[in-house]
Amino acid sequence: MTKTGQLWGGRFTEKPHETFAEFNDSFPFDRRLFAADIRGSIAHAGGLMRAGLITADEADSIIGGLTQLLTDSAIDADFFDSNAEDVHSFIEGRLVDAIGDAGRKLHTGRSRNDQVATAFRIWLRDEIGEIDILIHDLQAAIIDIADGFRDAVMPGYTHLQRAQPVLFAHWCLAYFEMLKRDRDRLADTMRRVNVMPLGSGALAGTGFPIDREAVAAELGFTAVSANSLDAVSDRDFAVEFTSACSLLMVHLSRLAEDMIIYCSTEFGFIKLSDAVSSGSSLMPQKKNPDALELLRGKSGRVFGHNAALLSMLKGLPLAYNKDMQEDKEAVFDTVDTVKISLRAAAIVVENAVVDEERTREAATTGYLNATELADYLVKKGVPFRTAHDAVGRIVLLGMEQGKELNGLTLDEMRAVSNEIGSDVFDALELGSTLESKSAIGGTARSNVNDALTHARTYLNG
Repeated sequence: MTKTGQLWGGRFTEKPHETFAEFNDSFPFDRRLFAADIRGSIAHAGGLMRAGLITADEADSIIGGLTQLLTDSAIDADFFDSNAEDVHSFIEGRLVDAIGDAGRKLHTGRSRNDQVATAFRIWLRDEIGEIDILIHDLQAAIIDIADGFRDAVMPGYTHLQRAQPVLFAHWCLAYFEMLKRDRDRLADTMRRVNVMPLGSGALAGTGFPIDREAVAAELGFTAVSANSLDAVSDRDFAVEFTSACSLLMVHLSRLAEDMIIYCSTEFGFIKLSDAVSSGSSLMPQKKNPDALELLRGKSGRVFGHNAALLSMLKGLPLAYNKDMQEDKEAVFDTVDTVKISLRAAAIVVENAVVDEERTREAATTGYLNATELADYLVKKGVPFRTAHDAVGRIVLLGMEQGKELNGLTLDEMRAVSNEIGSDVFDALELGSTLESKSAIGGTARSNVNDALTHARTYLNG
């Protein structure tokens, strides 16, 4: 360490201004990279030894010292009480204090630029794995409630207007598919996160014969960066991660919005648990869906981080610039927000109850079988546009008389279209309208049952 306590103070004659130090220092937030940086440093020490740059004894001392720091951090409540500039200078300072001059050799052949990029990727790689597990857990909760209310029927909506009947489980499976895509996106992002920049130096590469591929293998990276300039200035992986998380939060927000609507008094389709609701400070009767509203609100927070990263990167010249220090807090908060949101969403879904009588009543009123009547006429040889017009007039007749379609008489319907026969009432029955949607992806019971089976297989795979 230099006389200023920094990693870079040799050519400076004055100490940093205290305001600049506060503005510049990242240790208050980047210390969460501590374990990841230790892992990277242990692997780097092994690379230095294999390259003949440090002795086996020095490597053992460095690795032992780093390992001890990990242990100490877990048991010492005041371990991180430091005014270090960043986590990297903190580790190096503690290591030198513990093992002496051998610790000063650890930084041979690397820069903080490739060091921090490596630790960041190691840390994010682990977090993506944890997020994937949480998405899996939410998917499992969704399939469980779908199974628990497998026979429930509800209206499907377009423009927030009742459209056609669907199985509640079919609605659940729609969100299952969204989350499945989210997992796929994160898995694809992981491929680009899992590239090791260590060995790129500050920007030009290292001048020492370190076997980068051996170090990468030890750290679990699947590849090493191909260009040192790109490696130290690349934060595409952070943008891609926050982008994937933004879409994930879109899906959680849409799920929340649906459930907020469905648990309202006006709809009454779903009852939320008291465990995820709150009351009013003024109105004693209120039960507010706060967990769902927070899910909806927190999505904007993640979107903002994605936009901030794009804005920060768009004008940067190669290679590293201090602006890039702003990447950490955006990604850290994205991870924290996504993880707590997924946990909260799973608890909401696990404890929700469907009012099957209310949803069935809603699915059988409001002329939701009008399309089935048009399809019935098409099967009788009537062109669809002609059938559509005829059914529109029949719906108008029903509205005038205050009757659903299957409440009209055969003669009343035949007055509009002679092709309608007595079998029309079977076609208009709720079960028939559901079972008619048997094409792949439709809401027919057999389709939904198969989809639930496939979802279980996917989750257990």
